Amino acid sequence: MLLSGCSAIETPPIRAAVQQSPPKEHTIFAATTRKKDSASFFSGERSTVMNFAVAKVLVPPTHKGGATNFAIREASYIDQDKVFLHAINKELLTRPRGKRKLLLFIHGYNTNLFDGLFRLTQLVHDVQSPAVPVLFSWASRATFTNYVYDLNSATIARDDLERTIRLIFQSEAEEVNVVAHSMGNWVTVEAIRQISISGNRPPVEKLGHIILAAPDIDVDVFKSQMRRIGKPKKPYLVMISKDDLALRVSSLLAGGQKRIGAAEDVAELTALGAVVVDLSDISSSDRLGHGKFADLASIGSDLPKVLQRGINENRASGPGGAIGASMTVPLAILGAPIRFISGQR
Repeated sequence: MLLSGCSAIETPPIRAAVQQSPPKEHTIFAATTRKKDSASFFSGERSTVMNFAVAKVLVPPTHKGGATNFAIREASYIDQDKVFLHAINKELLTRPRGKRKLLLFIHGYNTNLFDGLFRLTQLVHDVQSPAVPVLFSWASRATFTNYVYDLNSATIARDDLERTIRLIFQSEAEEVNVVAHSMGNWVTVEAIRQISISGNRPPVEKLGHIILAAPDIDVDVFKSQMRRIGKPKKPYLVMISKDDLALRVSSLLAGGQKRIGAAEDVAELTALGAVVVDLSDISSSDRLGHGKFADLASIGSDLPKVLQRGINENRASGPGGAIGASMTVPLAILGAPIRFISGQR
């Protein structure tokens, strides 16, 4: 039961929106290593080729921050990566210059394709982001008993995530931000490691934030990955929470090895070039405390400024300065301040 909270979504895949007034529609693109399925659009089984799709997701006017009772108005397959890239560019060009941003989201364990689409929709909707949302969905079977299958599926997806990252950096996006959740961080950091080893890195000037939310990665494995990648020019934001019950169970399954998302020694992370965002004190809408990153989106359009201010103020305070700067966000929403911890000036 504890592991079932990784997706932090407990309602059925397709929901009916309450339409007291017109719903808000979001266009969500998806690249996936799942097999196509006539009954469920995409299944939890692994495809030998990467597939592409686009969905129109409706958010009801009664929506409250963090919730995901959305509906799919339509969804369709996209034949190949060039057509996928063209469709993304067409959507980007509907935004004015200066707002042509793209958000890539990589979901976690125990998540079906629709759950991934709805979580990404919730993030861009709550933050009121102008970014074009792109989901990378690896082949999770979306059942809590398939942890090992999911972990292997995430590992298999490394090459296709690398391909997706390179593809979206070829787009008309002026800025690309990346958010990974839970086990999705494993495939994300592995893909970044592969890109680093290749020596052919996408243009760093297009890169915004890389946010690793509740990462389900062994601490020692992460250290090894980051030593190979090298200290990033732009720090990763690693969102942790010491009361994350899902990661506590993951640690037990891994023989007691600590997971990054529940790290207690944050100095290890900051030494690798990360800025740690400690969410331990804030309230969570899910009982496991594993989806706090999604609750953070409830701050709304101020969230990017909050994150950047936290980074800037922390750096100004010096390495580790008093365990990092403390940022106060709306108490009625999150219940407590969040803390930013860095080892960099």
